[in-house]
Amino acid sequence: MTILSLARFQFAMTTVYHFFFVPFSIGTAFIVAIMESMYVSTKDETYKKMAKFWGNIFLLSFAVGVVTGLIQEFQFGMNWSDYSRFMGDIFGAPLALEALLSFFIESTFIGLWVFTWKKVKPGLHLFFIWMTSFGSLTSALWILTANSFMQHPVGYEIKGGRAVMVNFGALLKNPQLWYEFGHVILNAIMMGGIIIAGLTAFQLLKKQKLSEANKKFYKKSMRLGLLISLIFSIGGIALGDAQMQYLIKEQPMKFAATEDVFTTTGKHAPWTIVGIADMKDHEVKGNIDIPYALSILSYHKTTGAVTGMNELNAQYKKKYGKNLDYYPPVNTLFYSFRIMCAVGAWIFLVSLVGLIMTREKSKKPLAQCRWALWCIAITTFLPFIGNTAGWFVTEFGRIPWTVYGLFTIAESVSPNVSVGSLLTSNIVYFVLFTTLAITLIWLIVLELRKDPSEAIEPKFKKVLDPFDKEAF
Repeated sequence: MTILSLARFQFAMTTVYHFFFVPFSIGTAFIVAIMESMYVSTKDETYKKMAKFWGNIFLLSFAVGVVTGLIQEFQFGMNWSDYSRFMGDIFGAPLALEALLSFFIESTFIGLWVFTWKKVKPGLHLFFIWMTSFGSLTSALWILTANSFMQHPVGYEIKGGRAVMVNFGALLKNPQLWYEFGHVILNAIMMGGIIIAGLTAFQLLKKQKLSEANKKFYKKSMRLGLLISLIFSIGGIALGDAQMQYLIKEQPMKFAATEDVFTTTGKHAPWTIVGIADMKDHEVKGNIDIPYALSILSYHKTTGAVTGMNELNAQYKKKYGKNLDYYPPVNTLFYSFRIMCAVGAWIFLVSLVGLIMTREKSKKPLAQCRWALWCIAITTFLPFIGNTAGWFVTEFGRIPWTVYGLFTIAESVSPNVSVGSLLTSNIVYFVLFTTLAITLIWLIVLELRKDPSEAIEPKFKKVLDPFDKEAF
């Protein structure tokens, strides 16, 4: 164990834990806003129940996301101080906007939304949840603005050994940003939809006898969740395809690693389904290929060569120096990319079939088909895996750089941390994050056990004296 490996592991661990909850809260906030919009427009009390019931799930994910995000930011100063010195002028502006603008909007309007259900008009209350969703969306925008600079630096000059921002507008026009932002947000909303559908499926599997009001509640929740996950899974797949075509030009090494391409292909590039990258000999072993398929996937035509990692590594040695190995962890990228794509395709398929089975004319309604309910229920957990795999592709594909072409990972780590301190903090963070995750799951289970009608009219014990010991 080295200082660099422990620092990298800690940041990876906190990022993965944090990113479990960020798209969860972004997606559920957006869908809860849609539910309340439907209530305001139709006056159907079922949609109000849905907004309050699933809104409680959103609040839990938001709370845990805030805690994990705070710990993640501390690491820039603790473990990556040299990186912070180099990137501070660039990182400072978007992170300040995220904290002082987006998070302020989000946290303020969450409070207004939670505590004013009976105190303001429905239209104003609806405005509160849409502002909460807007805050979460723009929060992601500012964070990804900083991350996109690390992938594709723009609008800067190197002064005194540091990156200095000279054009903030260039950061916002960075094409990397809009591919990343669009892909993250579309998949976050898809995640929110499939989680609501999946948790509804668990409820229908568990509760055999439901009142007519609750049947209506779960049916509408299921149908809306599946519809949203279907629409946004299509959008995520389409934008992901466009993003990969962008990577062919801007980060060809990352793209080649996701496809196990060591040697530049001919004009009819085969697509490798499975294979093992031998990083010693720089070749693929045990591979199964489909002729022409990679050209079709990459260029949408049967012809088109893909530059191999061996050739790119030679180019980078001439450009950046011979003292580095520019190969990323190929097996990690190759299989992470396939896991991400498989999860997206599965969610699309489940959403489509499930939505068809919720139709009034369906021969066997979804609520009566236990195998279909189990498929949807199990799919609840897949977006967490798919999102993690996607971030593995994004971040591991940048190795050996923290800022692409400018600053390496080895240069970024703090010079004054020790193996002992990093090992201790890794253990503490792991225990803390695991405890938070278990607590969140437990609290979600407690919320799901409640009758949806209680979301509108909670059952409290009546007390006359507000200072009585049982009043709270």
